[in-house]
Amino acid sequence: MRAIQMTEFGGPEVLTAVELPLPQPGPGEVLIKVALAGLNFADTHTRTNSYVRKATLPLVPGGEVAGIRQDTGERVVALVGSGGYAEYATAPEELTFPIPGSLDDGTALALLLQGLTAWHLYRTAGHVAEGESVVVHSAAGGVGSLAVQLAPAFGVGRLIATASSPEKRALAIELGADVAVDVAADGLTERLLEANEGRGLDVVFEMSGGEVFEASYRALAPFGRLVVCGIASQQPNTLTSGSLLRHSRAVVGFYLFAGIERPGFFGDALRELFARAARGELRAIVGGTYALEQAAQAHIDLRARRTTGKLLLDLAA
Repeated sequence: MRAIQMTEFGGPEVLTAVELPLPQPGPGEVLIKVALAGLNFADTHTRTNSYVRKATLPLVPGGEVAGIRQDTGERVVALVGSGGYAEYATAPEELTFPIPGSLDDGTALALLLQGLTAWHLYRTAGHVAEGESVVVHSAAGGVGSLAVQLAPAFGVGRLIATASSPEKRALAIELGADVAVDVAADGLTERLLEANEGRGLDVVFEMSGGEVFEASYRALAPFGRLVVCGIASQQPNTLTSGSLLRHSRAVVGFYLFAGIERPGFFGDALRELFARAARGELRAIVGGTYALEQAAQAHIDLRARRTTGKLLLDLAA
């Protein structure tokens, strides 16, 4: 089968097109013929072995797929952990979910890893209450574009989006943000406070780390929560317990797969997301579809912030 394999860590050039044997499902696993593989920012960290979960070589990257389950013939999406950039992949049966007939594969895949992350940022990590203000950073990205659209479902009082270009900020407004501001770190605290009509913020969803983390933290109201779901800048932060105490603020980390042992953590939320999409309440933004052999270019475009929404690898292209 065709696949993308890494035999070393490094730049996009380590993503090499190869022919590999079909993977064999183990106990509790299913084999999926892949139609689409999801591309995520985390994949670029896996490529350099700087992700939360360390990788082992050789590796076929890719944590999620949409395709045909080979034992039942169902259209499914699945969280595979690794092995997604290939014509066939194995997945735990408990992390394999049927796609409703009303949804296309691309929409279903966009709602899987990134949709689940957006949903749990509100419910599980941020504990967003009715009427609270929320900032969604990277609001034109895969997680951010869905988090903006989910705001009404969680009773958000004021939704502030950030993005790196006027076009991406316009998209965030189109998707439902009350206001959108430039995410550049210089002056970001002041822009966020102004966007919230001078008041401190209740919740911020933050994926960059570094200066954006610091600026967002300074904009929090007493009892505000900064929810960290990525470190795209790879810049470290130092936060003292004294600062948390003095300002009555909280910083919460969120890693989706930490919930893998919780009953319903994936399936219940995904069914809600699928239902909302079927009713037209959620629109998956597919920002680019690449052939399998273009995986390296997809990584380049993603890191360069040239893309919006969900990126896909099309195994039929």
